[in-house]
Amino acid sequence: MKNIGLTGGIGSGKSYIAKVFEALDIPVFYADNEAKKILNEPQIIINASEVLQTNIIDPATGLANRKKIASIVFNDSEKLKLLNQIIHPAVEQNFISWRANHAQKKYVIKEAAILFESGSYKKLDGVICVVSPLELRLKRVAVRDNESEAEILKRINSQWSDEQRIALSNWVIHNDERSPILSQVLLVHQKIITL
Repeated sequence: MKNIGLTGGIGSGKSYIAKVFEALDIPVFYADNEAKKILNEPQIIINASEVLQTNIIDPATGLANRKKIASIVFNDSEKLKLLNQIIHPAVEQNFISWRANHAQKKYVIKEAAILFESGSYKKLDGVICVVSPLELRLKRVAVRDNESEAEILKRINSQWSDEQRIALSNWVIHNDERSPILSQVLLVHQKIITL
């Protein structure tokens, strides 16, 4: 079984592309969703509060306050790095366990925004990169997250550029609302199953 990464910048539409692969009966592990769940584990909240030097619990929900965390880590790359050192090993362990349940498949996909930044791409057999024009990404994220353009740009600028991701990727899917998605996904799918 092959392990394939799926990545792209915020608002590129990688989750949409992941759903297309799922329609082809390819299992997808959503690493970013897994990280959000892990962030709410009591010991992780304690560890994250220590490295961020502030209480990250939302008093209304008792869960991690993701907006507060984002406002800290997107302004302090060192704190982002420390938080990732807590979260990423736990996500990787969960991926390994999840993958074992899909051993009969030709390949599985690990969808993650910071596949390259975290270094987890090194453990994969190939990477698909989803790219979209900046204006489209800004529009998608503004609708989805109800954030200002300045906040979205700060998040985009904290991630790798498309050029950096493409340089390390095996396949690129253009999600620009002009190029047909299904034919691109099917082409990549065929290439992966013949690896």
